[in-house]
Amino acid sequence: MKSYKEKSFGDRMNAAADARKATLQRILARPGADDPAVIAQKAAREKTAAARAARIAERNSARLAAEERERAASEERAAREQKEAAEQAVEDAARAAALAVEQKVARDARYAARKARK
Repeated sequence: MKSYKEKSFGDRMNAAADARKATLQRILARPGADDPAVIAQKAAREKTAAARAARIAERNSARLAAEERERAASEERAAREQKEAAEQAVEDAARAAALAVEQKVARDARYAARKARK
């Protein structure tokens, strides 16, 4: 059975240098900024970003329009309720006044009947 042999310092240094060379080769192999493929990818990303911005703007405008419609409906509803409340208050006041007059007439009739009996 063979025993485990540790790597020497030189082996580790060579492995690190090979890794640096491989990384450098990978970086140098990437296409430059003036490569047609890179330009096409950049244009595609910009097109996608513009489309996304347009969708977001459309969504926001639709949301604002819906909020405006809701606000207008709410204001209309509040005005209608206020008008109905005012009409109800007028009716209640008229009914209360008529009731007071009827009660006074009834009271006066009772008083007159009492006086007539004496």
